Amino acid sequence: MNFVEELRWRGMLHDIMPGTEELLNKGMTSGYIGFDPTADSLHVGSLAQIMTMIHFQRAGHKPFALVGGATGMVGDPSGKSAERNLLSEDILQKNLAGIKGQLEKFLDFKSGTNSAEMVNNFDWFKDFTFLDFIREVGKHITVNYMMAKDSVKKRLEGETGMSFTEFTYQLVQGYDFYYLWKHKNCVLQMGGSDQWGNIVTGTELVRRKGGGEAFALTTQLIKKSDGSKFGKTEGGNIWLDPEKTSPYKFYQFWLNTSDSDAKTYIRIFTLFDEVTIKALETEQDAAPHLRVLQKALAKDITIRVHGEAEYEKAIKSSEFLFGNTGIEFLSELNEAEAIALFEGVPNFKIALSDLQEGITATDLLASSTAVFASKGEAKKMIQGGGVAINKAKIESPEAIYKNDILIGGKFFVAQKGKKNYFLIIAE
Repeated sequence: MNFVEELRWRGMLHDIMPGTEELLNKGMTSGYIGFDPTADSLHVGSLAQIMTMIHFQRAGHKPFALVGGATGMVGDPSGKSAERNLLSEDILQKNLAGIKGQLEKFLDFKSGTNSAEMVNNFDWFKDFTFLDFIREVGKHITVNYMMAKDSVKKRLEGETGMSFTEFTYQLVQGYDFYYLWKHKNCVLQMGGSDQWGNIVTGTELVRRKGGGEAFALTTQLIKKSDGSKFGKTEGGNIWLDPEKTSPYKFYQFWLNTSDSDAKTYIRIFTLFDEVTIKALETEQDAAPHLRVLQKALAKDITIRVHGEAEYEKAIKSSEFLFGNTGIEFLSELNEAEAIALFEGVPNFKIALSDLQEGITATDLLASSTAVFASKGEAKKMIQGGGVAINKAKIESPEAIYKNDILIGGKFFVAQKGKKNYFLIIAE
């Protein structure tokens, strides 16, 4: 497998330094990508770089995943309009542990000579004094060179300006490359296209300080066809951590991709080969309403991030909300998963004692909760046969409900009409 060709046909390649492809074709090469530890989980915006490392390793090369314990304390100005908050060491360590656990799902850390390795730049910066840094690193890169970078120019021309802390970021990242080149024989840095300036500062430092040669490769920044930012929803980032974004919501994010974006994303975010992808595209073009691409994309990514069992649960959740799956499925969910499933659906809390004593359907849905605005409205719709609890139609407004309707002893589902769900939690 040719790594650069793989990125090309997938539409991932953006910039590549002359000589890089020739180097990679000679044999196993060590390369790295840096990950920003501003949270204890990566999000789908990080997946393009994770996929780059997967392809790199599959092509026989050795990937290093650098988690920025030191650079996370500074903050990369690339693509940012304002300086980010600096992180405390405790929060940073928590974030690093979370990211490491996620990367271990994707990369092979036990494959012999090209095993992936995790490194943390805090390890080589923690004892590096400021005076040593400006003597050993600062003297090799001119201010003119640093000022010419787009990430610096844009901030200097903006209203907020740029702090000295941020200005030095490219030197800090450049030294990462130099350190890995010297101590790990790492000759290639990869990243998103907004990182080109920082990466080539590293190649310059290797040349000027170490008298060596290093290389650079960047991938396309992922954008949605409508111009909106990839990986964001109204609720915020789509995280890889199931505690932050439920597997159901994660699955739905990919399933709801537009047709044009699905054709782009299935190349970038799956490991399907070109023949498989073109066959899926042919199916999609013949019957767009079946959403073949979206389903294949959502299945592949959900399984690789969350596992087969969570994918199956996500499918059942979709079928429950939009199809004919019975209430039995909900017994497989804990309270957190039920709340995640019904995210965006109105939910109410009632006293467990109400159900222990027994309560009429009308009082349950119009007094203890606000499923209906009034008892009159509740009675009328119940009599019309349009109301259900746990998918069982309520036969009479005076029907008595007790705590045996609770799923897992915690919650039940009311349904008004076919599509209006309400999650009721007993406390």
